[in-house]
Amino acid sequence: MTSFDTRIFRRIHSYSKGGVQNDQETDSLGKLPLLYEEDGSGNKSKAPGGFSFSIENHQVENEPLKNFHSLDALFLDTAPPFRSYEHKMQELADIESQYSELITPHAQIHEESVRYEASGPKISANAVIRLGGERFIQSCSSSSHPYGSSFSGLSDQEVKDVQLIENLLLSAEKVTQQQFERSVKLLDWCDVLCSSTGNPVQRLVYYFSKALREKVDKETGRVSLSGLETKHTGVIAERLIRPNPTAVLIYEKWPLYQAGHFSGVQALMDGVSGSKRVHVIDLSIKQGVQCTILMQALVSQPNFPIEHLKITAVGTNSKQNIERTGDWLKSFAESINLSFSFNAVIVEDMLDLNTDLLELDPDEALGVYVSFGLWTMIGQQDRLESLINVMKSSNPRVMVVGEVEANLNSPNFVTRFIEALFYYGALFDSLEECMGREDENRGITELMYLGNGIKSILASEGAERAIRHVNIDVWRKFFVRFGMKEIELSMSSLYQANLVAEKFSSGSCCTFDRNGNSLVIGWKGTPVMSISAWRFS
Repeated sequence: MTSFDTRIFRRIHSYSKGGVQNDQETDSLGKLPLLYEEDGSGNKSKAPGGFSFSIENHQVENEPLKNFHSLDALFLDTAPPFRSYEHKMQELADIESQYSELITPHAQIHEESVRYEASGPKISANAVIRLGGERFIQSCSSSSHPYGSSFSGLSDQEVKDVQLIENLLLSAEKVTQQQFERSVKLLDWCDVLCSSTGNPVQRLVYYFSKALREKVDKETGRVSLSGLETKHTGVIAERLIRPNPTAVLIYEKWPLYQAGHFSGVQALMDGVSGSKRVHVIDLSIKQGVQCTILMQALVSQPNFPIEHLKITAVGTNSKQNIERTGDWLKSFAESINLSFSFNAVIVEDMLDLNTDLLELDPDEALGVYVSFGLWTMIGQQDRLESLINVMKSSNPRVMVVGEVEANLNSPNFVTRFIEALFYYGALFDSLEECMGREDENRGITELMYLGNGIKSILASEGAERAIRHVNIDVWRKFFVRFGMKEIELSMSSLYQANLVAEKFSSGSCCTFDRNGNSLVIGWKGTPVMSISAWRFS
């Protein structure tokens, strides 16, 4: 098999076993290595409710936090127009006729080899990706593989989706082999069957196809990497974390990140429990939804009445948005009769941040909270290291970190492609379960958040790549350099995540696993985000 085939074989094999077995790779990030290593334990025993730990002999006394606000983190814009189904079918016929030599027999799934069933549960997007990967592996090697060729039970549409994924993989392989013309022809075929308004697989392929086309354009010189373009790609990360009120409409129906925030806030509460004066440094304030959850939790403590809460929001941009968030939080605190103060610390460069700006008080219990904020500095490791050192100097009782649970920062294109395919497959699938296909907010979110992320991960290399994510195993290796010790999340923190998920009709699709002392929240078994708590020694 080629290098591309081998990597896909590893990924498909690992995901088909219900987890991700990571390659041994290192990233060119110097002191922040991209190490794809297992933690070595290998012990997972699912308990009822999706948890991979036992809750026997534990009495959970916490009540759910009431009246929580939905989360926000997306940058939204308008969705693109789409073509009619009849137009797309005509395009398919034209392309199949013109490029029949590329859509080879082994890349097609014939109806006579499949038994269709009109009823039965639909399979997830990532199950389709696995099947498409298996077909791709079979097609690229004459040697035997442990995958059968039966697609019994798939619907007509699911068979077409498997074929779509297979040809997307074939196109990506042609890119790695620098067979750009053949890759584009395959993408032409994919574009006829995919759609930004179709099912999760069709939407996924739509954005992957666009990203591959851009990569081809860059590789062939059709798009010059001018300074303006590099600057444009550099603002993608800032756009993706910019607060936007309309994102609330998405999170009201999306359980994944609500579960993560409630679990993280509970971990923060555990770290500052018993204190009457609390100070929280928030490194990713956005619209402050997590702060309202914290406020309500603090005032609901019957045995430890809170006297004052201070929140310090740290950022390098969006000063007006942060100050607006502060004003809203002040109003919210007043509505629940909580003594509250807000401090916005805006620095031009994270290297300029120091403890003097944080207004620390030894009489306050200090906690640090960051949700999807550290990843923006992976490409600027000096800033990331400086930030962690400042947090260490502030001597907090706890630092709670929520991050994407996916390795999307490998210098190897194939590794990023496969990791991204499964990660974004889970996200598109989750939106399908939670929202209607014609929902305008869903389309905008997929365009600006998911679409831009896919484009950055696949079409950009080196410093140009704005979107970078690593999983908890990598963060763990990085944090240990600063004397950070991982704290085991309490049963209350895990309970909160599960409780929030249960409030949604799609909540049963959320899965909860332990990785060391941290919580990994996934969608139908695919990791999506991690919540971890740390103490500086």
